[in-house]
Parts: sequence; C-alpha cells; structure tokens
Amino acid sequence: MTAKTTGGNPATIREVLHETALKAPQSSGVYLWRNAENTVIYVGKAKILKSRLSSYFSGQQSVKTRLLISHANSIEYITTANEYEALLLENNLIKKYNPRYNICLKDGKSYPVLRITNEDYPKIFKTRRILQDGSTYFGPFPDVTALETFLETIFKLYPIRHCRTLRKRDTPCLYYHMKQCRAPCCGKISKESYNLYIGEIKRLLEGKGEETVAALNAEMKAAAAALDFEKAARLRDGIKALMVLQNQNIVESFEADDRDYIAYHSEGELVSFTVLKIRQGKLLGRENYRAESLNDDDDLIAEFMAVFYDDAVNIPPQIYIPATEEFDHIARWLHEEKKATSQVIMVSSHDLPRDVAALQMAKQNAKEDIVRRLRDRGDIPAMEELKLKLGLDTLPIRIEGFDIAHIGGKWPVASLISFYNGNPDKKNYRYFRLKTTDGLIDDFASMKEAVSRRYTRLLNEQTDLPDLILIDGGIGQVNAVEEILNSLGLDIPVAGLAKRDEEIYLPGNSTPICLPKRSDALRLLQRVRDETHRFATSRNQRLRTKENTQSIFLELPGVGEKRALQLQRQFMTLEALAAAEESAIAQCLHVKAAEAADILLKARDLNAQRKEKKDLQRLSLGAAGTTKEKAAEASYIADLASQALAAAETPPDYGSLAESKD
Repeated sequence: MTAKTTGGNPATIREVLHETALKAPQSSGVYLWRNAENTVIYVGKAKILKSRLSSYFSGQQSVKTRLLISHANSIEYITTANEYEALLLENNLIKKYNPRYNICLKDGKSYPVLRITNEDYPKIFKTRRILQDGSTYFGPFPDVTALETFLETIFKLYPIRHCRTLRKRDTPCLYYHMKQCRAPCCGKISKESYNLYIGEIKRLLEGKGEETVAALNAEMKAAAAALDFEKAARLRDGIKALMVLQNQNIVESFEADDRDYIAYHSEGELVSFTVLKIRQGKLLGRENYRAESLNDDDDLIAEFMAVFYDDAVNIPPQIYIPATEEFDHIARWLHEEKKATSQVIMVSSHDLPRDVAALQMAKQNAKEDIVRRLRDRGDIPAMEELKLKLGLDTLPIRIEGFDIAHIGGKWPVASLISFYNGNPDKKNYRYFRLKTTDGLIDDFASMKEAVSRRYTRLLNEQTDLPDLILIDGGIGQVNAVEEILNSLGLDIPVAGLAKRDEEIYLPGNSTPICLPKRSDALRLLQRVRDETHRFATSRNQRLRTKENTQSIFLELPGVGEKRALQLQRQFMTLEALAAAEESAIAQCLHVKAAEAADILLKARDLNAQRKEKKDLQRLSLGAAGTTKEKAAEASYIADLASQALAAAETPPDYGSLAESKD
C-alpha cells in the first residue's frame, strides 16, 4: 500500500508512519499502532511522544521493532498531563484491546494504594485490596518504591499506630518508647488529638497539587510563628515526602461510575471535539470528532451534544463540559427530549482537581487534532482570504514574520519565523542578535536592522523571497520595513498586526483593516505573530540567563574563575574595581604591578563602555519607537516637516486655507 506525498511521488507506509512520528507533540502520552484492518497491535507510553515515536525510525533497529513497523498501517496518540497518567492509561488500553505485540499487564487494582481505616484511631498502610467498609483510599501508585519511601517518612513524622489490630494494653510497645507511636492502645492520647495527625496526612494526600503545598506551607509558617516548631518541622518534612507522590491521577479513580468529559478547540470554521470516556472509574480512551461550524464558541458544545447523544442509551450518568451560556438549554434538552436523568456539570477552576485536569486533557487533545487538520490541509482558505483582503498578487504560500524582544534596551533580539502553506516551517526560523541598537530602545531601528540583514543575504544568495512579510506592530514599524525594502529594490508585500485591537496595517495607510474575529485570514496572521513573539522572547531569555550567570570579571586579562571570585569578594562591582588602586588589585590577586595595571586598564575600559550604554539607553527612553503613542507623535512631526518643506517651495493658497478653517 502507498500514499501520495505533496511532490506527487508515492510514499511507502513506513515513510508515512515516520512523518506522523515527526509531527507528534512534545508531551507525554500513549500511542497506538494499528494494522491495515485498523486493529490495535501495540500500545506504548512515552514521556515525550515525538522523541519516542521518532526513535522507532532511527539508528539500528531490533528485530521486534522492524516486525512491528512491517505490520503497522497507522499511528494515533493520546496526550496526557504527565508520565504517571500515561502509565495508567497504557494499562487500561492494553486490557481493552489486548494487542498482539504487548505483554498483557495485570489488573489495574494490582497497583498498591494507601488505605486509612475507618476506626476511632485509624491506621494507614499499603494494600492492593479495596474494601467498601468506609475506609479512605488514595492512589493507585505505580511507583512502589516511592510509595514505601513516603510511608516510611510518614511513620517517622507522625506518632501513629503501627499495629494491625488495636487491642487494649497495660504497657505500650517498643514504638512508644521510640517516640513513633503515642500508644492509643494504653489511652495515652485522646481520639481528637490522634485524629489531628490523620487529618494532616489526609491533607498531604488529597490535593497533591500546588494549592495543597501552598496551604501546607502557610500552615507550617503559622506553626513556626506560634513557636510550635515540632509541628512546623513535621509539616516541612511531610511536604518534601509529598514530592514523590505529586502527580495527579485523572485516568483512574475509585469511583466506579460512568462519565464523559467533552471539550473542543476551534480555528476559524474548523472545530475538533474530544470526548474522554470514563467507564467503571477508568479512562478507556478518547474519541476525536471533526466538524466545521460558523457558530459562536458558546454554541458549539450544545450543537455537538445534540448530534453525539442521538441515542439515549449511550448517555452516561454524568457529563462534564466547559462553561457555556447554553447550559440550561442542554440540561432541559437531555431531560425532555432524551428522557435522560443524566447530570450535566460545568467545570470551573474551583471544582475538583480531577475534573479540571480531565477537561484540560480533553481540550489539549482537541487542540492537537486541530493542529493536525491545519497541517494536512495546508490552511489554503486562510491564504486565499489573505490574498483577497490585502490585495496581494499571489497566494501567500511563504510568510515571514519579525518581532523584537529586549529588556530596557538590553539583549535586543529580532526573531524571524517562517510559515509555509499556512503552517510553521521551523527549519527556516532565524534570530538576529542586534548590533546597532544594543543598549538603546528603538524598535524602528531594530526592525530596520533585522530586515536589512535578512533580505540583503537572500539577495546575495539569490534565494527565493517570501510572498508576505508580517511585522508585529503598527503603521510606524510597517513604514520602517517598507523603507528598507525600497532601498534594496525589493517588492515584497508588508503588513503589520497590532496587538491591542488586532488591526492590520499596510505601508503608507494609517487606516487599518479590521477582520472578523472568526476570520481565517486573521487567525493565520495571529498564529504567525504569536510564534514570532514566542521565538524572540525565548532567545532573549537565554541571553539574559547567560549574561546574568557569567561574571563580568572573566572578561579581564589573565582572570579566570578563581581570580574572578577573588575580585568579586574584594571589590563587589566593576565600578568599584575601576576606581581601585593598582596596589589593591596586586595584593588581592598576588600578582605583579604590571599585570595589575593591565587588569585595571581593562576594567576602566569595560566600565566606560557600560556607562556609555546606560547613557544612550536613558536618552533613548524619550525617543520615538518606544510606545505606540510616541511612534504616532514621531510620525505626526515628520508629516509636519514634510508639509513645511512643500510650503517653502510652493506659496500657500490663502483662499483654500480660509475655506478649510471654516
């Protein structure tokens, strides 16, 4: 069997599978290999889906890997929030599909859980049996070693019972004398005091997220402030022990109920819905549904549910959906039209962490499906609309976007990203470490430098030019880029997308183009703009990190890490070093006067350079290009100057001036 590629040449199934692997997301999840009959033949989990799937097609492959690929016809994947969820979901899917090339795992309940018994003086222990006796369970926990470490820490921190059965005793056991139990068997602790310890342990386990840790930290600080240092230390160590069990579990629970989680993601008229099906307390997989709709976002869930739940038999007792104003209509429709007693629940950030995480997982899978759809179809409708709205001569197959990132004029970076056929073309991403505006705040000059360097090089290399250039900014930035292109003799369409109102600016026209919110063309421009911003900011952050972690003293002659540390301890700053005496430097480093003089000379030179940059930066704060308002003011002044020059050459018509004044 073969599939066609964009070039028209037939591609083998292996090549198609390899391409699918390369386009997988950089997130954890579970992947399924299917054969030509669409039967699942292998289920695997991955910390990073793209890396794991790509590894099947790189290097020397084992016999079993070659066998798997030879029988495979397609790959699909389900993204999860973390590797822990992927492990549990893999277990569920293997039991559901019984794939040919998987080792059948044991039942999910073979994973150990923590049980807190329903007694006056509860006991906490690890078990693999779940009894409906009122006990509280936490888990399951695939990492048995981490669970045992956590339990050991709990027994060291909290003086709770270790015995399996609590019997009345006259004398306490050895654990009491080791201060690891308060001897409830001998009546040495009240029920209320004992259950305070159990309450703390439950709070450690219940949330297992940032909110729980924050609350426990606050409780720890409050205990320390009240001079209850024993409790503060106990909570501190309990938080550390909690780190080994911090992954939230949304793919399996002890509530053996059936429920659906429905979420969606839309781009233009494209909408993808994802349904996570929980059956008997286990996530058995997800289903993606593709549609095209021009409805408002708030109407999409209702529209989908009316079609999806056509058969009342398939409606589960609980349906979880994102917030929508159509909630009342949905609930009424299920009750009156489908005669269903199901409960529809809108999930908000204040609901159970399990439900919030599950809906987020569904939304992420829907978004990933939209990305695949856009990649497959090439986003032709958006490019066609762009051509029409911007008056382009050709379809904008290749779009290049620019953005500037800096912090107060420091570490200025320009990003260049490329979109081909409406999708990111990351092999053609570039960044420019700007030279002319280092230390200055001048977005116009920065944009001019980046564009000049980019297209001068393309001209010299005689490489294909883009069909459209998108600038992150307004009319000022667009005119600056147009000026550079004209000086290079290039006729490339330029557009700017302003963040505030998502207005599109063209060169020489201060009246923006406003497109509808659901416009395909606007969506494509927003994707390009957002990607340029992400790429520029990430590079700027790396430069800041590098400079902030590298000592300026290392730039001095004959100074390595050891000497740099000595200078930093003695003089603290470059300014202090530049103002020091040669003898002080020589004494600090135990070097000769000539070497100390070289170090001092270089230090003064570096300090002068830094001072000059700061002065330029201070002056540039009042220059045009820093804000939209200043850019508009600069444009206004430039227009006035042009009018003045024109007036000097041509005497004014006072009649027309009087007319306009009236």
